[in-house]
Amino acid sequence: MMRTRPLKVALLGCGVVGSEVARIMTTHADDLTARIGAPVELAGVAVRRPDRVREGIDPALVTTDATALVKRGDIDVVVEVIGGIEPARTLITTAFEHGASVVSANKALLAQDGAALHAAAEEHDKDLYYEAAVAGAIPLIRPLRESLAGDKINRVMGIVNGTTNFILDKMDSTGAGYQEALDEATALGYAEADPTADVEGFDAAAKAAILAGIAFHTRVRLDDVYREGMTEVTAADFASAKEMGCTIKLLAICERAADGASVTARVHPAMIPLSHPLASVRGAYNAVFVESDAAGQLMFYGPGAGGSPTASAVLGDLVAVCRNRLSEATGPGESAYAALPVSPMGDVVTRYHISLDVADKPGVLAQVATVFAEHGVSIDTVRQSGKDGEASLVVVTHRASDAALTGTVEALRKLDTVRGVASIMRVEGE
Repeated sequence: MMRTRPLKVALLGCGVVGSEVARIMTTHADDLTARIGAPVELAGVAVRRPDRVREGIDPALVTTDATALVKRGDIDVVVEVIGGIEPARTLITTAFEHGASVVSANKALLAQDGAALHAAAEEHDKDLYYEAAVAGAIPLIRPLRESLAGDKINRVMGIVNGTTNFILDKMDSTGAGYQEALDEATALGYAEADPTADVEGFDAAAKAAILAGIAFHTRVRLDDVYREGMTEVTAADFASAKEMGCTIKLLAICERAADGASVTARVHPAMIPLSHPLASVRGAYNAVFVESDAAGQLMFYGPGAGGSPTASAVLGDLVAVCRNRLSEATGPGESAYAALPVSPMGDVVTRYHISLDVADKPGVLAQVATVFAEHGVSIDTVRQSGKDGEASLVVVTHRASDAALTGTVEALRKLDTVRGVASIMRVEGE
């Protein structure tokens, strides 16, 4: 039976995403009513600049007092799309205290304080949903915490930032340098005026923390995620990757240790074989590759950012939360029962591609090989080229720990015959 009294929604933030959420709520009102079982009503919109014209939104709904809005007591769901840590954190906890469930797209806050927010939701018997916090429109959070809840996930690896993927794809396809590709991304609107959060991996690291926590039923905070940006990736790195049948992507990688006793979460550029599904992800698209015991290998692909894609994820959560309100139930909350330790980056085992500038004379290769052997790092292939007394030596290793590789590189730098370490790149997806 259809309920006639509407469920009231408060919207915090009305930028690119928020305005699109409001538009869809209005234009798809009848469909949302049918899917939920009751009408939904936009009861208030909190903004910083109330004088800005917001097409399709009744000016009477607009307020600068977000706190008063979430404290009203008649709000069923608060949609938070303002981002940042504060005031978002306080507004969300206040919403719970005053009887509202919350839908959020705030990856930074969830990566930093997800455990506390889940605890507040549980204390007040309310929902906290955040599909839009990771990979835009791609359904990922719900499959991980619901569809695959009966499975054991071993690895989640993906491209979760469209800006960086656009830049790296442009470097790969055109031979452009990093700055040239960044300039194009900025001109097309894919990169912010200050792209630091994207290109230095902060955005992807927050998403990795959220994914690792859900996948491994373990609390993983942003500080637990190893992060390395992509600003040092060069056209020469792409040339080396192509020689290996690879391309380069900025990857978020969350994995369970082979013995199952710990987990790791990291973000960094990596060479990936062209045969791997992630290698074909082009432009500003995102994709996440999941490996589990029973389901095997799964890939989720689609637009990872933008007003409409992100709003799609927000509205999906809104429908789910509203349905829960009608049935007087709550959906899945935090699952952190496993409480596995998060291992440091030094324990991570993978392959490496190391490019060295060396003296072009007899015995250099033997010296380099000895250093690798002394640190327990096995060499897979070596390629040397050079003239006029200078040479380039490219070494690809078998799987080794990050700590062992770091020690190897430190020792290589001390050799008189090694002029410098041109680049170090991890090799993933094999």
